[in-house]
Amino acid sequence: MSNPTPQTGYAEVNGAQLYYEISGDGPALTLIHEGIADHTMWDDQVPAFAERYRVIRYDLRGYGKSSLPSGPFSMSDDLYKLLQTLGVERTAVLGGSMGGSIAIDFTLTHPEMVAALIPMAAGISGKPPSPEMVAAGERIDQAFEQEGLDAANELEVQMWADGPKRTPDQVDPTVRRRVAEMNGRALARGAEFEQAQYTPLDPPAIGRLGEIHVPTLVIVGDGDQPDVIESCALIALQVPGAREVIMPGLAHVPNMERPAEFNRIVLDFLASVPA
Repeated sequence: MSNPTPQTGYAEVNGAQLYYEISGDGPALTLIHEGIADHTMWDDQVPAFAERYRVIRYDLRGYGKSSLPSGPFSMSDDLYKLLQTLGVERTAVLGGSMGGSIAIDFTLTHPEMVAALIPMAAGISGKPPSPEMVAAGERIDQAFEQEGLDAANELEVQMWADGPKRTPDQVDPTVRRRVAEMNGRALARGAEFEQAQYTPLDPPAIGRLGEIHVPTLVIVGDGDQPDVIESCALIALQVPGAREVIMPGLAHVPNMERPAEFNRIVLDFLASVPA
């Protein structure tokens, strides 16, 4: 399998410079990364997907190589404007975690542009976190304030890459390192996020999943956080015709832990979607 040479660039979107890469030819497939990551989390997907699709991956504003100007913004509207800039009228959308929530919001806002929806380990906009998740976030904030970025980063890696069912030594060290590097870069930009004003979807997705009428595949690891497993089950239940694949023994980045299996699941699903 050859590694495609991507077309790279920056698109000016709603005041931000968004970095993007495009690989392959065919129907469009857009990849949206997690909040603990950047576009490189899809490194093991692009070569396989680009054999059949025009694969678009990008850094959300404030992540990776993309800028984060002050002022209000919407991640789902950023995606819409990016696709407009790239001349993409219709695309399958695969998003992980926060990226999955963005993909859902985008589908609700622009259903005519979405050929298929694949939320992986996804959140749902408007769904409140459990008390356990709130407490975990507070511990991470406290670690950042008292011990610094590295301590907070390690707690996040334990929370997401390891998950609640595994110890660090049960996880591929390369996966842990990659997550730590990506998330560390995001944590280092915390001051930028304090100047930005996120504009949520109104009304949010939590009460609107039944409005989604595109082919939908939900993917989640059975070792992910309970909140995430619950959200994915809700998406699969409430989106008409949605399917769910639960990958055993994995946490929040199943695409990075078992890429060959993950790629096969996604490609088999997309092959079943009407052109």
